[in-house]
Amino acid sequence: MTGIGNRGLGIGARRRLAVPVLCAMLLAGCAGGPPPPDWKLNAHGGLEGYARDYLNGDSRLAELQFARAKAEIARTGRLDLDARAELYRCGVRAAALDFSPCTAFEALRPHATPGDGVYADFLEGRQWTELDAKALPAAYAGVAGAKDEAARHTAVQAIQDPVSRLIAAGVLFRRGELGPAGLAEAARTASDRGWRRPLLAWLKVLHSRAERAGDGQAAAIFAQRIRLVENSLKEK
Repeated sequence: MTGIGNRGLGIGARRRLAVPVLCAMLLAGCAGGPPPPDWKLNAHGGLEGYARDYLNGDSRLAELQFARAKAEIARTGRLDLDARAELYRCGVRAAALDFSPCTAFEALRPHATPGDGVYADFLEGRQWTELDAKALPAAYAGVAGAKDEAARHTAVQAIQDPVSRLIAAGVLFRRGELGPAGLAEAARTASDRGWRRPLLAWLKVLHSRAERAGDGQAAAIFAQRIRLVENSLKEK
């Protein structure tokens, strides 16, 4: 659940960046009906742009895109969608192992839908036995219900949307429940998409673990990969 969702907006997310579940919820319900209003199109574009630029490592452009989406949502006066946009941002950040407090969402939590509240608790890594798994986006239900490391890895691999897959891996990492195969899967997902910010985060975790394990050869390779990605950021 990374965005505002197809229940709310509903436009061709598949043609561009695969939009996390929350963003899809903002756009939902428009297919086959009248053209969506401009604010929905613009808000969707802003959130999609935020995810793209954030994952690519461009914080300045990402925040401009997010401000654009928030301005469009403000036109509606809907506090539930304002909360959902903030939750979207926290979800995308989790994909890059940024677990900064989701304070803006928490301030709006009283206005959020019950499902968004459950998703927020999921992102925080709270006791999943206390979560209403049925209220989670379908992509995460298998992750929350997995009983062991192998099942968790299988559930993460089964998530088709790469952003959502990274979010699930990030939450499992936060909970201390992501094994070596899951770490490798997360780094591979970020690498395949060319998403520098999450790739750097996951490579640094792998590098640190290789060093602690005394695997100098693996640590050296991870260090080379980190430098390669960091150099690509300097060239922007």
